Amino acid sequence: MPLHSGFRYKEDGSYRRKTDNRRVQRYLCLSCKQSFSTQTFSVTYWMKNPKLIQDVFMKTVGGMANRQIARDLKINPGTVDNVLSRIARHCFLYHTTQMQHARPPSEIVVDGFVTFELSQYFPFHHHNAVEKHTDFFIYFTDSEVRRSGTMTETQKIRRRELEDKHGRPDPQAVRKDMTHLLQVTLTGQVSAVVHSDAHQSYPPAIRDVDCVIRQIVTPGTQHRDRHNKLWPINLLDNLIRHSGANHKRETIAWSKRRQSSAERLVIFLVWRNYMKGRSEKRPRGPTPAMERGMFNHRLELAEIFSERLFRSYIELPDRWSEYYGRKVVTRGLPVNRVHELRYAR
Repeated sequence: MPLHSGFRYKEDGSYRRKTDNRRVQRYLCLSCKQSFSTQTFSVTYWMKNPKLIQDVFMKTVGGMANRQIARDLKINPGTVDNVLSRIARHCFLYHTTQMQHARPPSEIVVDGFVTFELSQYFPFHHHNAVEKHTDFFIYFTDSEVRRSGTMTETQKIRRRELEDKHGRPDPQAVRKDMTHLLQVTLTGQVSAVVHSDAHQSYPPAIRDVDCVIRQIVTPGTQHRDRHNKLWPINLLDNLIRHSGANHKRETIAWSKRRQSSAERLVIFLVWRNYMKGRSEKRPRGPTPAMERGMFNHRLELAEIFSERLFRSYIELPDRWSEYYGRKVVTRGLPVNRVHELRYAR
């Protein structure tokens, strides 16, 4: 338990936890006179079933949808939603903490992962950044975009009705979010190489970044094999679709909110970087984090969730701060609840 020597406290009794009959020590702060316990510093604080953290985490990256997880664990679907949000908040803080002491990348691959929320009339892009030579998934953002492509007259009318009611997405959203992605990813670098496709919003986004960037464009028509310069991001896209129920082709488990999609994606990010081997053909091979020299072994869930991380002590990037507070709004829904629980920081 992270109690520092300068922190004045004393033991204040104990209690038995009903879930496993474990004795939990209580303390009293001698400054503010508030009581707390060792459980205050645990990721499973206030949880009636602490085992759900590990179960839900692995089933989420294993391609199961929320209701499938609920049926398998014999719990309410709302419980799965709440546990997923809790896990995601920890993952946002965990990855940010690891990156604070890591060297910034010098060569990255970026791309937009196209998906939608609520219905196909509300498409958006997840912008992802991957380090080229390690496959390390560094950061992501998202941008609302207008539905495009081939549509029937009925679909065009429906799109117009929804836009009149809820408004149109910002036409500059992709450029703005790509600029933010690059700024966060390349923090600390004076110069870098960025591989991308020929998206028209990327050059102006690159010009807005406080870093000398050399962009290498690879046409999207080029064969997408291991020799393609965009292979790391193409591989990531395939893994996201393979491991996330909400992004599989022709699924009924698509994300109803961008917020939920971001929460699932950051859980995938932590699993991909710190737990999963870089290559399926090397079962005991290194993880992307090991390739970067950040760890010398694959992490287990117990290590990732060994202690509670406090938002007030960790500075998140602006977009991840929005995700953490559940402030990303889905236009088509009348209610978008934010995270403002008093003790769940």
